[in-house]
Amino acid sequence: DTAAAAPTAVAAIGLDDPAKKEIAMKLVSSAENSSLNWRAQFSYIEDIGDGRGYTAGIIGFCSGTHDMLELVEYYTQQKPGNVLAKYLPALRKVDGSDSHSGLDPNFTKDWKTAAKDKAFQDAQEHERDRVYFNPAVAQGKADGVGVLGQFTYYDAIVMHGDGDDSTSFKNIRKRALGKAKPPAQGGNETTWLNAFLDARVWAMKQEEAHSDTSRVDTEQRVFLKAGNLDLHTPLKWKVYGDSYTIN
Repeated sequence: DTAAAAPTAVAAIGLDDPAKKEIAMKLVSSAENSSLNWRAQFSYIEDIGDGRGYTAGIIGFCSGTHDMLELVEYYTQQKPGNVLAKYLPALRKVDGSDSHSGLDPNFTKDWKTAAKDKAFQDAQEHERDRVYFNPAVAQGKADGVGVLGQFTYYDAIVMHGDGDDSTSFKNIRKRALGKAKPPAQGGNETTWLNAFLDARVWAMKQEEAHSDTSRVDTEQRVFLKAGNLDLHTPLKWKVYGDSYTIN
């Protein structure tokens, strides 16, 4: 049967390929936690003084930006009576502010306890994918960009969220559209990603806490300059002055 022998179209690998997703997690962790061991960050929690309250977990869920509240709500649906459930009223009150009211003194300790629970680890991964990873990959595929492009979207949505403010992911993309077109609209992929990263750097510079742009300059642009649009290993980069390698 000659028809069976015809080559089947293979979908281009995206950032949602398990091996590429693992790379994405390590790249973000290098910037967010100065470590490639992203799974060690389930228990991470601190107030980094950026006006977002507590920042915690594998993607920097914040008590001031609603995603931490949604995470603890989801965890509590999956596992009622967990060690963090009692903080839900306080998390609802501090949402949108940098307040620790009702969280101190034991929230950080209880977070670290919860982080040993597989159900809480799964909840963190679920919310990371739902809120950040899946929307970034979907937009990247719609724009016709490869693995690196999908990653630049993911890193931007992790840092800036996708709200209505001028520095949010959708508005970074909109700013880039004023300068270039993505491949899906007939543009050149490298030109488009440079325009997107330019817009991202602009967004980072609007806020003191994000004004160090090395996660773009010495990480994402390094891969882009090398023409490594599918993030083939080995990867070498720097972020905040530290060097990293994935072989």
